[in-house]
Amino acid sequence: MLKILTIVGARPQFIKAAALSHAIAEHFSDAVHEDILHTGQHYDDAMSEQFFTELDIPRPAFNLNVGSGPHGAQTARMLAGTEEVLTNGHYDGVVVYGDTNSTLAGALAAAKLHIPVYHIEAGLRSFNRDMPEEINRVVTDHISTLLFAPTHTAVANLEHEGFDNESIIFSGDIMLDNVLHYANKNIDNGDQIILATVHRDFNTDSPERLTKILSALDAIGKQYSLPVIFPVHPRTKKAIEHIGGLGRYIHIQPVQPLSYLDTQTMLHRSQIVLTDSGGLQKEAFFCGKPCVILRPETEWTEIVDAGAAITADANPNQIISACKALWNKSITAPIQFGDGHAALKILEAILQKQHCV
Repeated sequence: MLKILTIVGARPQFIKAAALSHAIAEHFSDAVHEDILHTGQHYDDAMSEQFFTELDIPRPAFNLNVGSGPHGAQTARMLAGTEEVLTNGHYDGVVVYGDTNSTLAGALAAAKLHIPVYHIEAGLRSFNRDMPEEINRVVTDHISTLLFAPTHTAVANLEHEGFDNESIIFSGDIMLDNVLHYANKNIDNGDQIILATVHRDFNTDSPERLTKILSALDAIGKQYSLPVIFPVHPRTKKAIEHIGGLGRYIHIQPVQPLSYLDTQTMLHRSQIVLTDSGGLQKEAFFCGKPCVILRPETEWTEIVDAGAAITADANPNQIISACKALWNKSITAPIQFGDGHAALKILEAILQKQHCV
């Protein structure tokens, strides 16, 4: 039996891991044993614990409880903890997701121990090296054994960088698996809202950028007479307190971080989504909702190319203009992201690779 370690540490990774764990339980329980390592990168209960319960993910076999901190210190603690688990666990492969510090630490620990690394969501590029996530995803790709690309653009990026074609696999997007799986579960079609999130450090760590974004969100809520529901990331909460709180933004309604199903409910109620989150950009697209991207660029270029999203950075005029351009826009099905069976394709490829060794 193949023994793999799945490494997670942030909200989007819990969601992706759910799809893989469900596929193992339903189709590969006699061929794959999975342990989950939670780095503790998102240490807030509302941002991690509830996902394991709600999405029926197996309880983590290991929790490093790393918490927050500077990138170097946080990654170092994750690297040391993951290395210890791998050294004692005799794993045949390590699965990492996306572009967080948890992803980089898990991939580095495995690669240094000559354990195959399987990178889900490989090949994404924003081409902005000022983003820590861009560094994480590029380095992880270059030390991975198999590269599971969610889109053909990601495949092309990897080919352009000279990766061996045998290591590149177009799997489709594993988050689409979950959107389809949970499509009819606990979805409340209540009153219309505007959904907004901000958590990227280049937005939260800049009082000027954060103030501009909040001002634009408040103006949009006023213009369209809809509440702006604003799930507040712990980093964002501290940054907002630093600039005086949300008291003057009367159309923004802050709420605690949402669970996966609550997020799906809010998406279905949304007229539009405004976010700097890569995962929420996709979830909006999968749910047929237009999206204003609060960044100067995006690694999910397919969404912009489809006319479903506009990059507006932290410029209030551009944010308001993008919202107007996308308001009431019909969004087509996300064929660019596969057929909703990414997890099956990923597991089949991993098993084939192991059998070839």
